[in-house]
Amino acid sequence: MADMFAPMIQKLKANPKTIVFTEGADPRIQEAAARLLAEKVLNVVMVGNKTEIEAASAASGFDISGAEIVDPETYEGFDDMVAKMVELRKGKMSAEDCAAALKKSNYFGTMLVKIGKADCLLGGATYSTADTVRPALQLIKTKKGASLVSSCFILDRDFGDEGLRRIAMGDCAINIDYQDSVDKATGEVKQTAAAKLAEVVVSTAETAKIFGIDPKVAVLSFSTKGSGKGGTVQLSHDATAIAQEKAPELAIDGELQFDAAVSMEVAATKCKGSKVAGQANTFIFPCIEAGNIGYKIAQRLGGYAAYGPILQGLNAPINDLSRGCNADEVYKMSLITACQS
Repeated sequence: MADMFAPMIQKLKANPKTIVFTEGADPRIQEAAARLLAEKVLNVVMVGNKTEIEAASAASGFDISGAEIVDPETYEGFDDMVAKMVELRKGKMSAEDCAAALKKSNYFGTMLVKIGKADCLLGGATYSTADTVRPALQLIKTKKGASLVSSCFILDRDFGDEGLRRIAMGDCAINIDYQDSVDKATGEVKQTAAAKLAEVVVSTAETAKIFGIDPKVAVLSFSTKGSGKGGTVQLSHDATAIAQEKAPELAIDGELQFDAAVSMEVAATKCKGSKVAGQANTFIFPCIEAGNIGYKIAQRLGGYAAYGPILQGLNAPINDLSRGCNADEVYKMSLITACQS
């Protein structure tokens, strides 16, 4: 498999998208924006005070002259934006509440996407994940058929003569665990925990396809095909069955231990005949603890480059950066986000 960013750049140059950065004065954002503009890959909107952003650019030496700088405090369409947000929040926020929220760049930037002024958004260099996801849930909302937002990491490692290996992992950043959704009034289960995890299974497989992975999806556990009991074993087992029914065209199997998922020898012993075991490239974790630990082990000890979290289930591409990110990571996540458009 080739470097995934070269075809992304080619695709975006042919059909440029507009990305919003919610932290326009941050030097990492400015460096990435300057590179994107110089390469003519993306149109860039930077949210913040124009004087502060331009002063920061002058101090750092990054040329962002091609970017559009939009300040919530002076935006001409601000009143219309407030009215739109009041409509979207359906009585949950007053006009005053919406105006206060839209003075913040995370809400303002998200609304620029909602009203079509931009195709996608990347934030989180200084905002928390929650402060990036919350406006997206309230304004962009989940796409038809999706009940939750989840995340996926794409991981690459060059194995030399064996070539580049690319894998996907989800959910490693958003859903702490999976619980039944229960109607408070009636006590009726509206959606089971397994159905939620199954949604992550299918969403992660679809994201994997965007990045050139032919997904072979392993729903992970500490058990393989009933070898263990308790914990999240039943969750992984049931989610597999639901995901297979929802997307019969996908290669999905579970519950699988990680060794059974990646080792042909172990797979031959534990789950002979599986279309996934021993050759999985898309891994679904039963909780965020396992997912977050898992992708970081692959990154730090396994030598994989990790890109994400890539958010899934929203009506428009909104992605979150790590607050410890560098400019190169911002650049690459910008490409990833735009290619989801």
